[in-house]
Amino acid sequence: MEGIGGKLRATRLAWKLTLREVEERTLRFAQQWGNPAYRISASWLDRVERENRGLSATKLIVLASVYSLSAEQMLEFLPPTAATSTSLEELSAPNATLLAKGPLEEHAKFWLPDTIVTDAPPESTTLLPPLEDVLPANYRRGIIGRQDRTLEPMIPAGSIVLIDTQKRSIAGRREWNHEFDRPIYFLLTRVGYVSGFCELDRESEWLTVIPHALSFEQNRRWRYKKEIEVIGTVAAVFVRRAA
Repeated sequence: MEGIGGKLRATRLAWKLTLREVEERTLRFAQQWGNPAYRISASWLDRVERENRGLSATKLIVLASVYSLSAEQMLEFLPPTAATSTSLEELSAPNATLLAKGPLEEHAKFWLPDTIVTDAPPESTTLLPPLEDVLPANYRRGIIGRQDRTLEPMIPAGSIVLIDTQKRSIAGRREWNHEFDRPIYFLLTRVGYVSGFCELDRESEWLTVIPHALSFEQNRRWRYKKEIEVIGTVAAVFVRRAA
């Protein structure tokens, strides 16, 4: 079965873009968003396409912006499940939708029901009920609330996140090189859910939630495993675009 690298390459070719052109577009995003980490080099993307390397949520967001992928189309990049699977070749054009018809339709209605996509974002970040027989058992969905501005503008309110609950350990600074590699966590505190970057102190007593560099939020700190619990690591993000 074709891996994520092949799917990314198929999407890029559908848009008739070269690796260098993708790099140039991400450079414009980096300049627009004021963060050089958003630039994706042609050589890195070439390795991802050839070697099926995994992508962090932030990298997937930038590539989705370059390829104008909707939330429905991004479903194709999820791990295959027993419920259904489909090929990116079913997209007749870059702007086609997978929800109009086809084998993914029923699966997508469960994964992204109309009420999630069309209703206003909730006030608070929320962990959605599990989808048995639709997603792997270790995956959960969450939706970012309007009061949770920790990762704006990268992950705005209303975005849906896919959470791998098997990955709960906080990565140390040596485990990631830049923002695209840095894990994003979905967490539960005494006052509700929050999603963001995280840091642990040397004694692993305090966990600090770090906002995005362009967010207006401040760092927040809780006692690790006493006042805050890691639900999992964000594996993918489906960004709601303004109408």
